[in-house]
Amino acid sequence: MAEFTMELNEDQQQVRDWIHGFAADVIRPAAAEWDEREETPWPVIQEAAKVGIYSLDFYAQQFFDPTGLGIPMAMEELFWGDAGIALSIVGTGLAAIGVVANGTEEQIGTWIPQMYGTPDDVKVAAFCSSEPDAGSDVGSMRTRAVYDAAKDEWVLNGTKTWATNGGIANVHIVVAVVDPGLGTRGHASFIVPPGTPGLSQGQKFKKHGIRASHTAEVVLEDVRVPGSCLLGGKEKLDERLARAREKAKAGGGERVKNAAMATFEASRPAVGAMAVGTARAAYEVALDYARTRTQFGRPIIDNQGVAFQLADMRTQIDAARLLVWRASWMAVAGKPFTSAEGSMSKLFASEVAKKVTAQAVQILGGNGYTREYPVERMHRDAAIYTIFEGTSEIQRLVIARTISGMPIR
Repeated sequence: MAEFTMELNEDQQQVRDWIHGFAADVIRPAAAEWDEREETPWPVIQEAAKVGIYSLDFYAQQFFDPTGLGIPMAMEELFWGDAGIALSIVGTGLAAIGVVANGTEEQIGTWIPQMYGTPDDVKVAAFCSSEPDAGSDVGSMRTRAVYDAAKDEWVLNGTKTWATNGGIANVHIVVAVVDPGLGTRGHASFIVPPGTPGLSQGQKFKKHGIRASHTAEVVLEDVRVPGSCLLGGKEKLDERLARAREKAKAGGGERVKNAAMATFEASRPAVGAMAVGTARAAYEVALDYARTRTQFGRPIIDNQGVAFQLADMRTQIDAARLLVWRASWMAVAGKPFTSAEGSMSKLFASEVAKKVTAQAVQILGGNGYTREYPVERMHRDAAIYTIFEGTSEIQRLVIARTISGMPIR
């Protein structure tokens, strides 16, 4: 287990500088264009694939960093470049992680390459979990998967929403209900191969921010996938469902739910790191502007009203990063989140991103309100962090229930 340190080692610094260079030289110059177009930035994803950033190997290397800081460091730098384009680059990782975490070796070897494609022919993947009536409340999920034993096929029906890359993905990973009586314990994940009949894109959302990232509904109408597309296989699923039924009879259901919640907790610091990246980007623009913009014969940073805002912005960003790093280190070190430290990091960093980007707009004044300066876009982008991967209200609920000892439902 790596000791906690506040300083990146030489290898980590080199990786950080490499990602920062890509964000500065490739992502930032393209950010305004793709935000206006509200389209997937395929050329930028292709460039990321060519240099090795858009690949499972890259994320695996960062994930297995023994300090736990690889992923948050990478996320901060990419989202410092631009949140919408960065999400287009990392969005496939959500589906890939789902396969790696739950799939067999054969499934991993077969489907992960098809999610990313090649540098000359890049592909994307989509993770489909949320539904119109089941966002924060995953227990209300309605998408059903029914097993057709005669054909060894699963039949999926339902509608997914808020799916990053939904409908344009080469491979979709779909979470569905296989046993309604078990609530969240009766869910399973399925691979929907490219070109499968019955899967279609529903509404594509025109969003307030992160507009370079494709977000849409995914409609499943009698979608048939082979039995081999059930992540982990049917034998493993049957064993898991049997255990869940026994625990439910014995009154152990809450303990199972808490174990699932712990999994979500471990992923939240990465979102916090994304928020830190956006906040840092807006702060740096505001700081540079305050140093060079003159009013009444002096730089506006000489005014306490501006200087104190910048001081608060920097303090809050650093505090958010420290919470993210702590939670990331705890996760890799196997230390339990006894106070919901994962949710703490995501909650605080998300709120900081919204506040800091708003302050950046204010410091730039009228210029900050126009699209000629990037803080307007950063402020729109920052709004998503308090919503996805669990709203700020859900994070507060998780924290409150954890520190009080109440069950997390």
